[in-house]
Amino acid sequence: MRKLKLQVQMTVDGYIAGPNGEMDWISFNWDDALKEYVTELTESMDQIVLGRKLAQGFIPHWASVAQNPDHEEHLAGVKFTETPKVVFSNTLYAAEWDNTALAQGDLVEEITRLKNQAGADIIAYGGATFVSSLIKHNLIDEYHLFVNPAAIGSGLPIFQGLDVTQKLNLVKATPFACGIVVLHYEPSRS
Repeated sequence: MRKLKLQVQMTVDGYIAGPNGEMDWISFNWDDALKEYVTELTESMDQIVLGRKLAQGFIPHWASVAQNPDHEEHLAGVKFTETPKVVFSNTLYAAEWDNTALAQGDLVEEITRLKNQAGADIIAYGGATFVSSLIKHNLIDEYHLFVNPAAIGSGLPIFQGLDVTQKLNLVKATPFACGIVVLHYEPSRS
């Protein structure tokens, strides 16, 4: 079965965005070691799942980067553009982007179907609502939490709405020069 991996930027106080979606707290001065971590994480996947809100910025951004061979992140843009994507939405009725399918059915059924398909791992990106739903339904197999050196006091959390405690096992904690610490967890399935 394929694994569903979550990669998300967050603050030390647990928010992935400010109250109005602000993300000005993210550390962008990544060193080569952090870039390599992300490269290794994304090389192991052949599908991306996204919530609609994030997809509307994510997909066009990376397509633009992919079209510019002089851009510092050109190769990442090519990877994200060429990788098949599934966007979860209850409001879109047709995919607006190339290489993208829509999922409008039950989240658990759709993710389970994707995980049971042949292929490499799947990576999830999304806003608070989408990611919270994945977490609530215990669909994440690996968490890669990019904890930025900032506290914002209020905002959009991803560990909201849990019905039961979900215990996680720390696989690795990796600090980087820019102050980001990546916490790699796997769910305790016992």
